[in-house]
Amino acid sequence: MAAEQQMQQRSERGDRGDRGGRDNREGREEGGGLIDRLVSINRVTKVVKGGRRFGFAALVVVGDGKGKAGYGTGKAKEVQDAVRKATDAAKKSMIRVPLRDARTLHHDVRGRFGAGKVTLRAAPAGTGIIAGGSMRAIFEALGVHDVVAKSTGTSNPHNMVKATFSALKNMTSPRLVAARRSLKVGEIVERRETGAKAAAEHLDAE
Repeated sequence: MAAEQQMQQRSERGDRGDRGGRDNREGREEGGGLIDRLVSINRVTKVVKGGRRFGFAALVVVGDGKGKAGYGTGKAKEVQDAVRKATDAAKKSMIRVPLRDARTLHHDVRGRFGAGKVTLRAAPAGTGIIAGGSMRAIFEALGVHDVVAKSTGTSNPHNMVKATFSALKNMTSPRLVAARRSLKVGEIVERRETGAKAAAEHLDAE
C-alpha cells in the first residue's frame, strides 16, 4: 500500500514538472485560432509552521500565427490554474508586429530587459527559426518562419521573453516609414535593398 502511494506521489510530481525546470510540451490551439506555448514553469516551496506549501509559477506565450503575440505570467497552487492565469494575461497583452512576406522580420532589431540582451535578424526564405527555447516559442506563436536570433547576458526565460518583446515593439514596416517621411513605399523598399546589397559586397570584400 505504501509503495502504491509513493508511485502515485511520484506521478503527480512528474505531471507538475521538476522544480525550476521547463515544460517542453508542444503548444496547443486555443479557442479563436490562438496558439499558446508554455515557456517555463517553476515550483515554489513556502515553509510555514504546519509544514511546506507548494505553488507554481507559469510563463506562457500566446499568438495568432499572423503577426500578433503576447506573454503573461500566472501563479497558483496547481499547475493548470497557473497556466490558465498566465494564458489569460498573455491574451490581454498581445501586440501587433509587422512581418515581411508573412514569414520574417522587416529589419534587424535589438532589445534589452535587465541583464538580457537580444538581437533579431531578418533571414531569407528557408532559413527557419534559429533561436533559443524561449525566443523560439515567441516566433512560433507570432508566425515567423525565418529568423536568426541571439541572446546574451542571461538565460532567465522571463528576461529573455521581455527583451524579445521589447525588440519586437521597435519593429517598423516600409509602409509606416513611408507615411512618416511622406515618401512612397517603393522608394523605401529600394533603399533597403540597395543597403543590403552594399553590406553584402562589403562583407565579401573583407
